[in-house]
Amino acid sequence: MRYSLCITAMLSLVLLQRSMYAEEISWKASGTGGAIAAGGSGAVHSGMRLLRNGGNAADAAAATLLALAITDYGFFAIGGEVPLLIFDARTEKVTVLSGLGRAPRSPEAIAWFYKNGIPANGSMKSAPVPGAIDLCVTLLRLFGTKSFEETVSPTLELLDNGNQDWHPRLAITLRKLVEAERQQPGTREEKLTAARDRFYIGDVADELVAWYKQTGSFLRKKDLAAHRTSVEQPVSAQYRGYTVYKCGPWTQGPVLCQTLRLLEGFDLQSMKPFSPDYIHVITESLKLALADRDEYYGDPAFVQVPLDALLSDSYTRLRRKLIDPAVASFERRPGDPSTFQALKTSRVHQDSTARIKVQDTTTCVVADRWGNVVAATPSCNLVGNTPGPSGVTQGNRLRSLNTTQGHPNRIQPGKRPRITLTPTLVTKNNKPVVAISVAGGDLQDQTTLNVLLNHVEFGMLPKDAVTTSRFYTSHHQNSFDPNPNRNEAFVKAGSLHINSDISTDTQSALIDRGHLLQTTSRPIAHPVMIYIDHEKGLIHAAGDPRTQRHADAIP
Repeated sequence: MRYSLCITAMLSLVLLQRSMYAEEISWKASGTGGAIAAGGSGAVHSGMRLLRNGGNAADAAAATLLALAITDYGFFAIGGEVPLLIFDARTEKVTVLSGLGRAPRSPEAIAWFYKNGIPANGSMKSAPVPGAIDLCVTLLRLFGTKSFEETVSPTLELLDNGNQDWHPRLAITLRKLVEAERQQPGTREEKLTAARDRFYIGDVADELVAWYKQTGSFLRKKDLAAHRTSVEQPVSAQYRGYTVYKCGPWTQGPVLCQTLRLLEGFDLQSMKPFSPDYIHVITESLKLALADRDEYYGDPAFVQVPLDALLSDSYTRLRRKLIDPAVASFERRPGDPSTFQALKTSRVHQDSTARIKVQDTTTCVVADRWGNVVAATPSCNLVGNTPGPSGVTQGNRLRSLNTTQGHPNRIQPGKRPRITLTPTLVTKNNKPVVAISVAGGDLQDQTTLNVLLNHVEFGMLPKDAVTTSRFYTSHHQNSFDPNPNRNEAFVKAGSLHINSDISTDTQSALIDRGHLLQTTSRPIAHPVMIYIDHEKGLIHAAGDPRTQRHADAIP
């Protein structure tokens, strides 16, 4: 009952905050001076203020992310995590910022997990180091132009006008960071560092650690002090003349790259959208890529993930041959990239009976008039965790690790969990053209694939790409289930979920191929998208309005 009341309160807050700017901000927009598509309208409004005041995409993204911790609380929080991709117009390069906290560094804490398991359904013991604050500051320091004070100002207004008991507490905490920035002499970078340091090594850190001890969390000040946003090279794949960029295998992002590589061997346009052939071949390709995800992905700082082999031409050709155009697979079939074998193992799994509570994520994509583009997927996975004295809430992301001996995603001191959060940037002729962010756990890259193919194969603009019918499979392990027996974490063999407005003829044909078909009239996952039309000089932004996404642009 307490959990249900907590969720109800969170959703009420989200609806309240999202309605604040409902008359101003719709779900789609186009313009020449910059655009944002995200979750709550108040967060979009916050980011647009930075764009309209001369800020660039990094400034606006940081402002949007901070505000999303208020407008989309329950799906994101200031103690959460944010993987982010940015195209920098100055260098014409894509960079990854890993705003993901790590597991406790204490060997005693890790020994406790090995003995007792990682709590799966809500516990401060499953909380990683909070990553969002350092992510926003790092984004501003490396790519932005504004101060932390300017960037957080719209969020403070939301807090000051809010009605939750933690709002004043979080406002005090954020104003401490502003105070540290003001008082620090020196450069803009030194001032920004002072703001983040007060959170991670100053009096805010002390307050957090006291709360950790009170709630049974294993996190301590050394964990906070050691935290840094990793600056990394993206993973990428070529598809039909586009370059698709993803975060590394500490996310599920390379699944999209692997799937696109498989799909390049099929003429999707000739199949027509939502035909049985189209849905079947995409679903079967996803099953293969997700099997490799579950077998090989993990924090590359701790394990050797064979990404070059997984994305190679020869391995892709071998794996593509496993796709039967007439029959749906019920087997989990990871390959063996070390020996370039199409199959490492093949097994039909028992479907999981675990009931794992999942709270969703939110979304953020931003483009400015100078050609900078950001895609970020902020989340927190609260699942019952509540704000501490500082107003900071942390989630349960450590449950995306496991305790399986020898597994690449096994929990270790200071290790990042392999998360589902997976923003996407796409370039063509070395210019950014598409940014996508999706909320929806294991569905994120599957929905991204739906949305991206809608544009690349069929020319849909964002307003159509994010609202047309979608589909996904649960033929994979549950990324939120830390069960050490990974076979028992497998969700549903042979499953296929599609929107019910897809034709009954298509549905019948998919059933004939063996798919365990389920239909839904509800939207599948929560996508937002930006498309940049360089010929016309227009930026188009949209988010699925059925999922309370919002968008705005400068004319």
